[in-house]
Amino acid sequence: MSSSATTTGPSTVERAFRTALYDSADASLDTGASLLAADPAADAELARRGEEFVAALWGRGWQPADVVRVVRRELGDAPVCLLAELVRAQAPRDRVRGRRWRDQLAQLDEVLAEAPPRPDRFSHATAVLELYRLLLRLPALEPLQDAPPHGSGRTNTAGGSGGSGGSGGRMLARIRALLAKAEATGFPEEAEALSAKAQELMAKHSVDEALLDAAAPAPDAPGACRIGVEPPYEQAKAVLLDAVASANHCRAVWNEPFCFSTVVGFEADLEVVELLYTSLLVQAQSAMTRAEAAQRAGGRKRTKTFRQSFLAAYAHRVGTRLAEAAGSQVTDDLLPVLASREVAVTAAADRLFPDTVSTRLRGVSDEAGWTEGARAADRAQMRSRPRLPSE
Repeated sequence: MSSSATTTGPSTVERAFRTALYDSADASLDTGASLLAADPAADAELARRGEEFVAALWGRGWQPADVVRVVRRELGDAPVCLLAELVRAQAPRDRVRGRRWRDQLAQLDEVLAEAPPRPDRFSHATAVLELYRLLLRLPALEPLQDAPPHGSGRTNTAGGSGGSGGSGGRMLARIRALLAKAEATGFPEEAEALSAKAQELMAKHSVDEALLDAAAPAPDAPGACRIGVEPPYEQAKAVLLDAVASANHCRAVWNEPFCFSTVVGFEADLEVVELLYTSLLVQAQSAMTRAEAAQRAGGRKRTKTFRQSFLAAYAHRVGTRLAEAAGSQVTDDLLPVLASREVAVTAAADRLFPDTVSTRLRGVSDEAGWTEGARAADRAQMRSRPRLPSE
């Protein structure tokens, strides 16, 4: 007496993956997309596998904003919507994350709110396979942990809790508002005054947090965040971010292939680094546009070397001025506190990046661009912090 058994072959998704994910040829991508487009029953498994790829990326040190940058650069805007859907679908099964992670998820909600209508099944399957192919090939990154909420368990002098709430949160809100006004105004003098006031508040915020941490029974440990450094002229932008980080007691390490820098520091300082770098970048772009208009009025055409040299000079000069301002803030009462924090930040950065190399700026050859960039940086006046009441 004999019996027979039914064997189940690979699913449509498996066959599509074998064809398309591990081969870079366009023909293989078309074949895989055709298989998926012809089988609507495979949609659920296809989405589930994508969520698994996303979870694997988190295990390899990536964060949502990091993946968005890479996907947008390599594949364009449309696949970012597909990525946002996967990340959001996977989030309920993810472990508890910190504030920065939650902020990145909230930004994906904005992407989803503006998502275009889904195309035909073949085009959609092609885009999904292109996205999955990229996600699978991303290497491991240094794993980052959100810094503990700075000031947790303590009460500040204004009666509120430290960190993003209480007076710390109000201070950051004021800084953001000042920088937004500086970016929006068309009057250079007003932008300078607003930026200077914002820098003054940033310095006071950082000093206050440092002194509170020194008085706390268990000072917070340094954390780290990644900040996008997008082309074009990414070298000059990375130098600018490094200058801002150094002036605010942090360290920045640039990852050129993936267009970001990792900034290591205490949470209060990381927040102001993000704010100041973004604002200075916006103001540099506005100043460069005005400088180029003046150059064109003088009969010179807009050139890439002018812009590269402008931003390089701007970054160099801003760095010099920020360093001078930071040095003027160091008083006797702060020396032990800042020294202790610098040791902690350096140790944390060295653990994350035991091997780093220095990079020299390339393509800085336009004298007019350098001169105009330095002038723009000089107009971005930086004030030293106000003296503490005890001084």
